[in-house]
Amino acid sequence: MTPLLPRSDETKGRTMRLIHGYLSTLIPPFAAGAFLAMQTIAALAEAPPIPESIATPNVVDTNIGKFEFKDGVPSKSTADRLYDNLDFTYAYRAFMDDMRGVSIHALRNAMQDIGMKENEVLVFSELMDAKSLFLTANADTIYVMGYLDLSKGPVVLEAPPKFLGVVQDAWFRWVVDLGGPGPDRGEGGKYLIVPPDYDGPLPEGGYYVARARTNTILWFGRSFLENHDDPKPVVETIRKFTNVYPYEPGGVGTPIAEFLAGKAKLGKIEPPPPTVFHEGSGKVMNTIPPNDWSYFEMLNEVVQREPATSLDPELMGPLAAIGIVKGKPFAPDERMKKIMSEALAVGNATSRSLFMSPRDPSWFYYPNSSWFNFLFLTGYEFETPIPEITAEGVKPFPATGYRTMDARTNFFYGVTGITPAMAMRLPGIGSQYLLAMTDADKNHFDGAKTYKVTLPKGIPEANFWSFTVYDNLTRSMLDTPQRYPRAGSQNYPSPAAEAAADGSTTVWFAPEQPQGVPRGNWIQTDPKKGWFTILRLYSPTEPFFDKSWRPSEIGLVK
Repeated sequence: MTPLLPRSDETKGRTMRLIHGYLSTLIPPFAAGAFLAMQTIAALAEAPPIPESIATPNVVDTNIGKFEFKDGVPSKSTADRLYDNLDFTYAYRAFMDDMRGVSIHALRNAMQDIGMKENEVLVFSELMDAKSLFLTANADTIYVMGYLDLSKGPVVLEAPPKFLGVVQDAWFRWVVDLGGPGPDRGEGGKYLIVPPDYDGPLPEGGYYVARARTNTILWFGRSFLENHDDPKPVVETIRKFTNVYPYEPGGVGTPIAEFLAGKAKLGKIEPPPPTVFHEGSGKVMNTIPPNDWSYFEMLNEVVQREPATSLDPELMGPLAAIGIVKGKPFAPDERMKKIMSEALAVGNATSRSLFMSPRDPSWFYYPNSSWFNFLFLTGYEFETPIPEITAEGVKPFPATGYRTMDARTNFFYGVTGITPAMAMRLPGIGSQYLLAMTDADKNHFDGAKTYKVTLPKGIPEANFWSFTVYDNLTRSMLDTPQRYPRAGSQNYPSPAAEAAADGSTTVWFAPEQPQGVPRGNWIQTDPKKGWFTILRLYSPTEPFFDKSWRPSEIGLVK
């Protein structure tokens, strides 16, 4: 039988024209419609199959279950489960991406819990010890900290000399360095912290001006002990030179000529109110961000307090999707609470795994080592590697264009404070850290066992060095009868570590002081707890950066 429509396009077209002409002579009024009908028949006869690349099978088998579709339409049970999963991913991201904001919030709450108010100062006159829960703090330096509320206007922060500090916003973003790495370069100075969208008068001079993107500000820093053994003179300097108070527009920094030109008002010139200091040493404080339901409640409080534009829309989107929206009540139903609680548990477990068991081999500082620090690769914004310092000058790296998500989560799960000063290769300035979560055999540390590490002669520091031991669960200093779980080159708050005849120094980690080991060379562990450690080099020198000097791995003794 001859086909109604031949296959070739040319023959097909000719045939269609003949049919159209024939129909026109027979039934002129219906010719156009008949022709369209014939075209439709032809198209249906020749319609290609749907490409597999855009098809959705009737059954989709995944690691979270099987999903059913009928001609691309999900069944009700499939749609319900997929929406549960979508809400789970939003809640999961709210933990992984925004934990840093809750961390700042927890720090602020802890200071308020001990009676502190905005513009007041907390100083640890006898160092920080293991009684307080602070993410990887140290027991070597005098800590100073406080919080500001910029919703009332700019605030002046006078930093003391010989200080090493940083100002952070409500989302734990760097605002400005204080002290040595900052514009005052360790001489001390006045910093004017300006709130978002502030368009009022600012001084022409006399201040280091830094603009913030949030109203809540947390600042903190450290001062080194004089002669590595006496905190009292340092604390006196801190109390004498540290001041925090509201900025008076038109005061110091505003020339009279600006007033005469009608460009500024004249403010008061008078001493600022005395700054209130609180003692931190020995105080029990919990500054750790929670991983129970209160996490979401605190995250909502951060969003409500800060400007709606304080965080990138891509990061604020998942929060809005789970009901955390500025200006609206946070009231998830039971379904959402269940999903969000599960996402919280998975997010915390993932963050803990990233921190305790890093998977990226590039993070480790030496080949086949447990010592790691990824900030050299990611920079303080977890995006572009930090510049190299060469004989010819600074050698910046090009922007990568992406965020290293694992590094960001790792960092904020275990560390307080981020600044360019933590990620620089500049000898003699700041401090550098190496973390070890595992021993020489890549096993996590057991508090019931004995370990040791050896630092070769010529430890690359121009100031001092130290080890600090931390509790795996709290990421805070391990609480033992020692109180200060540290060992190092300074002889306060515990004796200085003693070097061997060949110039090397060995530090031991054990629940009991090993026989023949000096007190200063031993850090006590808890038989019931796991631990990790950080090696700190204060004012690191070139052998650290060129890796010509390398600590041993931490070896199991028994």
